[in-house]
Amino acid sequence: MKSITVFTPTFNRAHLLPRLYESLKNQTSKDFVWMIIDDGSVDDTKSLIAQWREEADFEIQYHYKENGGMHTAHNLAYSLTETELNVCIDSDDAMTKDAIELIVKLWESIDNKSNVAGIIGLDVDREGKIIGTKIPEHLEKGSLHDLYHLHNVKGDKKLVLRTDVVRSYPPYPEYEGEKLVPLGILYLMIGKDYNLLYANDVYCIVEYQDGGSTNSILKQYKQSPRGFAYSRKLQIKHGDGISNEIKNYVHLISSSIFAKDIPLAFKGVNPLKSLFIYPFGILLHIYILLKIKSS
Repeated sequence: MKSITVFTPTFNRAHLLPRLYESLKNQTSKDFVWMIIDDGSVDDTKSLIAQWREEADFEIQYHYKENGGMHTAHNLAYSLTETELNVCIDSDDAMTKDAIELIVKLWESIDNKSNVAGIIGLDVDREGKIIGTKIPEHLEKGSLHDLYHLHNVKGDKKLVLRTDVVRSYPPYPEYEGEKLVPLGILYLMIGKDYNLLYANDVYCIVEYQDGGSTNSILKQYKQSPRGFAYSRKLQIKHGDGISNEIKNYVHLISSSIFAKDIPLAFKGVNPLKSLFIYPFGILLHIYILLKIKSS
């Protein structure tokens, strides 16, 4: 069995996938499986993958599902992965040529993996510039949350995770009519129970597509309120700091209003805090609506 599964959620991205495919063809180590989770594409993705499966010198798995959003693609990938490790590489990204080799070499160098859930490495843009900042050299292991909140590290990082650890946590909830649950809540929970190895190795070359603007995020708050409410509750439970707690309560209340489910703001959290902060949640809800309307 191979050491790691590279899984790629994709939706109508046939025009972008060749760059990722070429980067996998050029890997210095073929100790991986490439798993494509097709989230309901209606373009040429299926036929393109079929062609590559015929010619590639590494295993390619293809799984089609009805469109449900990124978190549902992650759920399926985690349930199907058979390798010890997994890493998500988006359809518009690519891997550095020695990424698999570096990941496997580092992982195999660990004697006791019982409390280690994976590896955190670096992303770069197409010009080779590191996204955000490097990881401080004196740090060996910890959580993604610690990097951002204790060590002031900036920018997206690439997570390589143990498959058995991921499966020990609940899958992302899938709400009817919603297409988004923030992926970071899984990493937050893992970070409370396990360490991740820090590596200043570059694993992924990223290219951000349109859709990450502030207005787009505000629309997502409106379109997937239950998914965001679920995320906020976990951040209240597992996060730290009074300011972050208040912010998450405010967003939780706004999400409950968007969901037309006011009790959602009081279940599973401190109801007195929700009640006290409720007016601020109403203000955020109004602000989001006004920003969306004015765009």
